[in-house]
Amino acid sequence: MVLWCKQISMKMAKQIIENNGRLVATNFKHYRPTITLWNRLEGRPRTANFDRALKAEIRDPLWMISKQQQMGEFQGEDAGSAILAKVHMKTTSLTKYQPGEDITVPFDNSIPLEVKVEHQEIPFQIGTQEISLDLRLLMGRHWLKLLNKKGFALKNQYLTEYGIVTPNPNSEDDVQICAHVEVWQQFVAVASRSIDGYKLYQDLKVGNDQVSAPVGNEVQMDALRNKFIQWFEKLYYQPIEEANSSWKPSYLEHQFACSAPKNEQEKVVIADEYYHGHLDWYNLDLHDKKSTLSNNDEDGAPPSVENTYTLSFLPSPVEFAGMPHSRWWTLEDWKTNFGNINPSTTDLNQLMLLDFAINYANDWLIMPFTLPIGSIANVNGLMVTNTFGENIWIEPAGKGNDEDWQRWSMFNLNVRGNMDVPADLSLLLLPAAPKVLEGQPLEEIFMLRDEIANMVWGVESKVPLATGKSKSGKEAGIELKTKYQQFVTPTTIVPAIENEAKIQYRIVNSVPEQWIPFIPVHKDADKRQIQLQRAAMPRILEGDSNVPKKVEPRTSLLRKGLDEETRVPYFIHEEEIPRSGIKVHKSFQRTRWLNGKVFTWVGFRKQVGRGEGHSGLAFDQIIPKNKMKQQ
Repeated sequence: MVLWCKQISMKMAKQIIENNGRLVATNFKHYRPTITLWNRLEGRPRTANFDRALKAEIRDPLWMISKQQQMGEFQGEDAGSAILAKVHMKTTSLTKYQPGEDITVPFDNSIPLEVKVEHQEIPFQIGTQEISLDLRLLMGRHWLKLLNKKGFALKNQYLTEYGIVTPNPNSEDDVQICAHVEVWQQFVAVASRSIDGYKLYQDLKVGNDQVSAPVGNEVQMDALRNKFIQWFEKLYYQPIEEANSSWKPSYLEHQFACSAPKNEQEKVVIADEYYHGHLDWYNLDLHDKKSTLSNNDEDGAPPSVENTYTLSFLPSPVEFAGMPHSRWWTLEDWKTNFGNINPSTTDLNQLMLLDFAINYANDWLIMPFTLPIGSIANVNGLMVTNTFGENIWIEPAGKGNDEDWQRWSMFNLNVRGNMDVPADLSLLLLPAAPKVLEGQPLEEIFMLRDEIANMVWGVESKVPLATGKSKSGKEAGIELKTKYQQFVTPTTIVPAIENEAKIQYRIVNSVPEQWIPFIPVHKDADKRQIQLQRAAMPRILEGDSNVPKKVEPRTSLLRKGLDEETRVPYFIHEEEIPRSGIKVHKSFQRTRWLNGKVFTWVGFRKQVGRGEGHSGLAFDQIIPKNKMKQQ
């Protein structure tokens, strides 16, 4: 509402009264018009007592009855409340573990399953180059501390045998150190001053210490060596075998299987596409055609870990903050804001949570049953006794054909294959870490498709340096090629024949050194299916008359087979590289287990890539001369 009015003084009001309420027009020029607005109406309390106002009194009981009828509160049900419940359950435990296609070993619950599946050997050497200088110095400092505590003055002897060697800038053997200024500076700073603790660790593992113990202190020295080995193996989880066979380089994924005894046979669960970084029941499938995981003759009969339980409970209602209250006029906890949840139409998990919390929150009862980790549980049935003395037998939900898409199930294992088999209603409780801390990537690659060149490229986004840190693959490639260029001896270059041609023919161009090619090849004895084989680009140096050397990858992810005594080719299945590409990185992982023990290991992660790419590789080009000079 907008009202036009005038500011009127007492003198003017008196003049209006004297003129019978008429205002003389000549007085308007002395006053300015104003606008008055009202945007809120407030009550004026007559007392400071709010007791009656807070009672929310209702003067019309008929209105209340109509609202109760509208909400369905008069629709009575002949149902009683649950007062007693008995559950019949069968359980078993995981007893065997098989990494990849390797031999079966006993299942160990004292180690998180992620550590068992993902752990890789800490890289201390790539090719002929020693790396991880930070860990070598850490181990060397710890060994000197142990010697000082015992009063053994052997630092100079260990520096002579295990000291860090100064890299030679004029040698191609140390080119990956001297090519990067920050790496060369760090090596020079610690050379002849610090001990290479990893070399000492390797010798101590085989009992071949190059420094003799002081006379009369052989026993104390042996105890000190064992203490050093135990310290390092406790600090970093290292595989006993040469490599973790659960990692499949041709798939860039982990594969493993577990089994538990069941009716004198075994229940086998398998995971052949694990790369997520966190293990749970949905990573494994039930292998219905495999009745045993054993491939050892000495395994014998499976251990007795099967149990049957019939337990009685007093059902308790499920309660959480903000749940709908059973009484109509009772206010819920305001701390839970369901209106702030904004799920999408495809976010089934949040939609189901909202449906449970808002519609059915008062209808759920809880009966806790504690299971040890590494267990597989089956609920055969549940008997509920209500207040009327009726016993109701409830069978597990989800029964039926495993391929029936209308079957309701949750937290159940999928049966491998597409056969008409009964659904498995087991609940698998894996010994998985609840939280894993991940460090910065030591290595990172992008596998992407190049439709123009008709091949796949492995782009090394981050490469490991000898110091233990990583660097951008592009910068590291430029610095390494520049260092190799310094070793080229200038030769007599035959001048090109002058001509008046405005174009020039180029056979092939080059690509950055961090781009490793994977070319399509036929599978063995197959004329139709193909796979991707790692290839190499030549390192073309200006003025070098020798045959160009091949550019080798600098990450362990792409060096598969290059560090063997006899080099073997590396293949990746063609279907593992989609058009979106993939990203794989290697980093340190850390978690704390149930007994408080800390595990630190090196593992791989695979994620969706960034799409297709173009390397710029081209053959048989006709290029203008001026553009050729610029390139």
